Amino acid sequence: MKDLVEVLAKALVDNPESVVVEVKEREKSSIIELRVAQDDMGKVIGKQGRIARAIRTVVKAAAAKEHKKVTVEII
Repeated sequence: MKDLVEVLAKALVDNPESVVVEVKEREKSSIIELRVAQDDMGKVIGKQGRIARAIRTVVKAAAAKEHKKVTVEII
């Protein structure tokens, strides 16, 4: 899942080298934290959060195939 979020984020931003993805494991789920440069924050979130919602939907669909619960947080 981490690689999927990283590829999606790097495709959206102007500074792909500033994309940092960390995974925090919980008991029953995982949290994927996505950090981007301040200038690129709007590109990752999108108008009214549409791009962020799309990223979360894709990750949740991929996680469901593996019977996992994954949350994406944009920091």
